[in-house]
Amino acid sequence: MSELEDMTERKDQEELPDPAGWDAITAAFEKLYPGQESPRHFGSLFPWRLGGPNPLQGVSAYDGGDCFHFVTYGLSDLYEKEGSDPEYSGYGLEFTLKLRKEGMGEEQQELQCIVGIFNSLARLTFENGEQFFPNEYIYTGQKLGFDVNQRSRLTGFVTVLDEAGTIDTPNGKVDFVKLIGATDAELRAVMDKRLTVQELVERIGDVTDYTRSSVI
Repeated sequence: MSELEDMTERKDQEELPDPAGWDAITAAFEKLYPGQESPRHFGSLFPWRLGGPNPLQGVSAYDGGDCFHFVTYGLSDLYEKEGSDPEYSGYGLEFTLKLRKEGMGEEQQELQCIVGIFNSLARLTFENGEQFFPNEYIYTGQKLGFDVNQRSRLTGFVTVLDEAGTIDTPNGKVDFVKLIGATDAELRAVMDKRLTVQELVERIGDVTDYTRSSVI
């Protein structure tokens, strides 16, 4: 059985200890997608604290019509306050991403691929203390796309503050940091200071689109 299991039908049956932080994340996205009380949800079968490979406790994918809107659970304090920062919850953020449906391969595989990417980035935070903020770039150095079939031109990411914004939870503030897929040429332009992240996002939008060409 895969470590990343589709928990869409199971998550409501779990008993969680005072999930105040978790509920705050869910409430923020239910404001964006009213009526979607059971989005697609992927949870880790073997928790990180018990030696599991995935730092994130879960990822939900809301149906945004022409795209899926992902949000993570686990970079902030989901239950009781654990982080030492009095202002922020845990590491102070959760990842989001909007993935355009057109151009996707097999849906389940593509959704799990994004969940895997989130966990890889979260692992950098959990193991190395690496932080992620809006208006930055994530350069991977790879030449093939990060989609399942590696057919897209998107190899890394730039980041912005998601439309869900920053929320106050019982455990502190949480920034929703949106990842936007970018090509190698676009990322090099940002790295070389030929473009700012904001200028690139103005050209490519905030939706990760496997079908698009590079704007550089």
